Amino acid sequence: MEIQENIVNRVANSGLLTFDLASLKSKAEVAVYDIKDNLFQGLILREKDFRAFVKENDWSKYAGKNVLITCSADAIVPTWAYMLLANKLEPYVNELFFGDKKTFEDILFERALSNLDIEQFRDQRVVVKGCGDIKIPESAFVTFAYKLSKVAKSIMYGEPCSTVPIFKRTT
Repeated sequence: MEIQENIVNRVANSGLLTFDLASLKSKAEVAVYDIKDNLFQGLILREKDFRAFVKENDWSKYAGKNVLITCSADAIVPTWAYMLLANKLEPYVNELFFGDKKTFEDILFERALSNLDIEQFRDQRVVVKGCGDIKIPESAFVTFAYKLSKVAKSIMYGEPCSTVPIFKRTT
């Protein structure tokens, strides 16, 4: 007589809801505009030359992209130059930011989290996926845990088969 054992997927039957913060990552391509390329001898910005460049440049190549304006050179760039770039890029870009790439990514995740309907997690046992191919800023995990703590039954970090407990509602 042959005995057949049924394999039970305990993870699937656990009632855990897995959420991957990578699903919130903007799909738009990120383009970096480094104003250092407009500096004379890598040191100063000549207003006449810069204004001519801004007027003649094809800004449509940034259409639908997230654009980060930065200056990687150790130079003093007048504020109006960045404002002029923002004005020319505005009709084309998805998102525009000034600063460094890490801060830019943090802000994009913060915006996505602010638009996330947190009520979908009410009274749920949530596993926040920890590993993946996409780098998620720590700030996104912190913000998500903060928001989730208000509605979730419990929060865990990792994978459903191996989690680290973060929070469990006692009431």
